[in-house]
Amino acid sequence: MAGRIEDYALIGDLQTAALVARDGSVDWLCLPRFDSPSCFAALLGDQRHGHWRLAPTGPGYRAERAYRPGTLVLETCWEGPGGAVRVTDFMPQRDREPRLIRLVTGLRGSVELCGELRLRFNYGRVVPWVRRTDHHRVAIAGPDSAWLRVPPGVHTFGQDGATRSEFTVRAGEVVPFTLTWQPSHLGTARRVDPERELAATTARWQEWAAGCRYQGPWQESVLRSLLTLKALAYAPTGGIVAAPSAALPETLGGERNWDYRFCWLRDSSMTLSALLRGGFREEATAWRRWLLRAIAGDPGDLQAVYGVAGERGLPETEAGWLPGYAGSAPVRFGNAAVGQLQLDVYGEVVDTLQLAWAAGVPMERQVWGLLKALMAYLETHWQQPDEGLWEVRGERRHFTHSKVMSWVAADRAVKLAEATGLPAPVERWRAMRAAVHADVCANGYDASRGSFVQAYGGKQLDAATLFVAKTGFLPPDDPRVVGTVAAVREGLDLGGFVRRYADDAPDGLTGREGAFVACSFWLADALARIGEQAQARELFDRTVRLGNDLGLLSEEWDPVSERQLGNTPQAFSHVALVNAAFTLAEGGDGVGR
Repeated sequence: MAGRIEDYALIGDLQTAALVARDGSVDWLCLPRFDSPSCFAALLGDQRHGHWRLAPTGPGYRAERAYRPGTLVLETCWEGPGGAVRVTDFMPQRDREPRLIRLVTGLRGSVELCGELRLRFNYGRVVPWVRRTDHHRVAIAGPDSAWLRVPPGVHTFGQDGATRSEFTVRAGEVVPFTLTWQPSHLGTARRVDPERELAATTARWQEWAAGCRYQGPWQESVLRSLLTLKALAYAPTGGIVAAPSAALPETLGGERNWDYRFCWLRDSSMTLSALLRGGFREEATAWRRWLLRAIAGDPGDLQAVYGVAGERGLPETEAGWLPGYAGSAPVRFGNAAVGQLQLDVYGEVVDTLQLAWAAGVPMERQVWGLLKALMAYLETHWQQPDEGLWEVRGERRHFTHSKVMSWVAADRAVKLAEATGLPAPVERWRAMRAAVHADVCANGYDASRGSFVQAYGGKQLDAATLFVAKTGFLPPDDPRVVGTVAAVREGLDLGGFVRRYADDAPDGLTGREGAFVACSFWLADALARIGEQAQARELFDRTVRLGNDLGLLSEEWDPVSERQLGNTPQAFSHVALVNAAFTLAEGGDGVGR
């Protein structure tokens, strides 16, 4: 069985990522891209579905782990009766083929270790043919090949469908293991110097981290969140995946198991804001370029989610051969949200363009033409029901958040037209902005509750209504904003954190979720905006502590079992942390995402 979700560390090479458990087992890795089929899938089953464990063999060994400061280089120190060793796990930022390198360094005494590599391609389904050649073990199946390089003197042999390595490390010795993936039709995998790769990888991460411009009480958490966002960016295109994992459950044993290895437009303006505020303009600009390529075409065909290179087809399938994390089935790969109507994404896109322009990114004429086409579509469709931000798998509704984001689209389009002087039907956009605003205030606000509600005609609360303050839809001191913040804080509370929406809100699925980490940060942000600074800081601190020992946050938190839920690490959670930290540092002023 896989460990607890919070047991996993992230390492990556800016094109894919691996999840490493506390016990030294790599239980999830997709090669060569984030969204490629996995070669290790024990995360969603057990060891039979692929893993690579490297750890001491004897009893009484305890592990402590940490990242090298400012990096994604993971160091796990094992101490026990025989001595102490350090296992350093990392993936070099690649120029060609992907590699996972594991360096075992003797610190004290003499420690016996065992490695067990069980490669299973195509999400744990395909057992490769393994052969020995020139200090390599080569595993081949169909288009995939993986090359394990083992140093001389390490006893390596096949047993029970796995490649095992048994060896002893003494103080001062370094034993490196390198796993390289490449297409199976190519020749022998290129050799590298593992220790040189470690030095280069460490230097590159630390050089990047030095650009962080946040200075405040949550420096370590903000930097770790920005490093995580960087790790989730697919370097060739600039697209940022929501998480490197798939099918980790929002309800243990339930059906809420989704594939998050894709790029969501709902994240676009919040992600851009976090990167720009953090000082990482290059990544923000790359994300904007990815966005513009992905959405190019008919504005009526705008999707909620795309592949890392802008792919539109992400067919959702079920992997019946995988039992799922903690028995949570079905295991899904791909995501059917591509076929949903989510009107909020139009607001996210236009807001992203406005944020980028305000940060000094030029508004190209072809991009302005795209913006006008998006607005022309939205002008005639904003009144439709949709599936909304949370991608409900039930009946379409008039979600308040979708309407607010339609207002954001019109508002930002007007502001861009006024600031740039570019030709535009500004009066039409102003009229739309006023019409949407009036519609939301008339139909999305429940006077009896003193709060905005999830959808027109309903009474259920939704944390996404906090965006009435975040987006500038209403001023923070408006009684309707203050009432909404109070209602969400009380009505969506779950063990001191915030649910996305009420349990009785229809979403077409069974099971009860945990608290949504991003929503808890949204509430902290909203409390700061309405002047409740002390409460905002207390909630922010409490939510930050939901991170694991490495500062990584998943999608949700179960306060009853006190465990993380959902895919991990979750970009949405880390983006919300960064933006809330800046809002608190700024005293809650301004319209920031």
